[in-house]
Amino acid sequence: MSARRLIPLAVLLAGGCTLGPRDPHAALSLPPTPAGNASLAPIAPASGPAQALNVGEAVPADWWRRFGSARLDALVDRALAANNDIATADATLRQAREQAKATAGGTLPQIDAGYQVERARASATISPPLANPDVTLYTLHTAQLSVSYPLDLFGAGRSKVASARAAAQVQRQRLAAARTTVVANLVLAVVEQASLAAQVDAANESVRADRGILAMMRRRQQLGAIGAADVAAQETALAAAEGALPPLARAMAHQQALIAALIGIAPGNALPPLPALGDLHVPADLPVAVPSELVRHRPDILAAEAQMKGAGADVGAAIAARLPSIQLSATAGGAATRFAEMFADGNPFWSLIGGVTQPLFHGGALRHQQKAAEAALDGARAQYRAAVIQAFVDVSDALTGLHGDADALDAAARADASAARGLGFVTRQFQLGDVGTLALLNASAARAQAASQLVQARAARLADSVALFQALGGGW
Repeated sequence: MSARRLIPLAVLLAGGCTLGPRDPHAALSLPPTPAGNASLAPIAPASGPAQALNVGEAVPADWWRRFGSARLDALVDRALAANNDIATADATLRQAREQAKATAGGTLPQIDAGYQVERARASATISPPLANPDVTLYTLHTAQLSVSYPLDLFGAGRSKVASARAAAQVQRQRLAAARTTVVANLVLAVVEQASLAAQVDAANESVRADRGILAMMRRRQQLGAIGAADVAAQETALAAAEGALPPLARAMAHQQALIAALIGIAPGNALPPLPALGDLHVPADLPVAVPSELVRHRPDILAAEAQMKGAGADVGAAIAARLPSIQLSATAGGAATRFAEMFADGNPFWSLIGGVTQPLFHGGALRHQQKAAEAALDGARAQYRAAVIQAFVDVSDALTGLHGDADALDAAARADASAARGLGFVTRQFQLGDVGTLALLNASAARAQAASQLVQARAARLADSVALFQALGGGW
């Protein structure tokens, strides 16, 4: 084979070369157990339903349905269809995908067609000697086809395409993360709203009990059994119980406004029916991903991985920018004073151009751009490792919280039962005159506090179950 034929072959083979790290990665330190510092033992409180931790189970895509509320399912479906954060992330993803396609198109041959018509009058004095001196007014038609192709000898174009595709992949994972975040925030807001509603019911029950006690004390005052100081103390207790209601109502209004925003409507509009705390059930089975699966499925980790790959491609593009670049171009067309004669004999024209450019001196800009790209890659690696570690922290915290919630629920249930019995005993003793006002006030306050803590303990189990699903990536 002649040397003339070997040169184009060598150029084509060199065109497959891409500089920089092909598949950058970061060293990971995986935890020894899927739960990190937490226990994998079943969660079985005496005062509530048990929860099994299933190691290796895939996270269901519709994990919120495990809470067993049709009203909650309807709210989530509406949020997925109308939430503005999800719509923004989706639009950003579509934009990134189109930009990646545009970048890829820039590496292909560019073909342009042009047509130009010119009407001019030339001075007879400056007319060329060979031209007809009588013709000073003329029309010139020119049509041409131009082809240009940047030969990607060292992979600069391919590196830019890889970077753009990595950016699109980052946005894809951010969309998945946005969906998970919106659903988790909505479920948490529904749980909190239901908890506040239950606390309001408990506070109203406390107010009714305090009013009944106050009425009883006033009757005893009329009989001379107790003095005005005892009645005033109970009136103070009643006012304190009533004062607990406005903050709860304000917090409920905030949660309802948050729910409205998450489902894509302005606060103040009518909300769909919201589930009560009793309508929400803790999931009986909870998945626990092994560390390697968590790394492969959690959206923020995948986004960090794609960002790291994009940074590696940027390093390749920065290296290629310091090496020779080859540009091939061709032009063909025709020109004539009459449109129909542009491609007649003698009028067509063409040209072939090949150029090589080697950067020689740019004041160190290209070298520093490469170092900046390498530093960005180091930063992307660190961000990836940080995302992985944070994922394990989130899973460990959620599991630890679930175990702690079970103990807290048992304690709150015992306290509530004891406080209810104690208030009944003290109330009866007060009616018989065996105890004073202070004992009754203490028993009433303890009963109200225990009832509120029991509601909060039940809500905490639901909230930490949501936190575990979110920590695992929200659905695979």
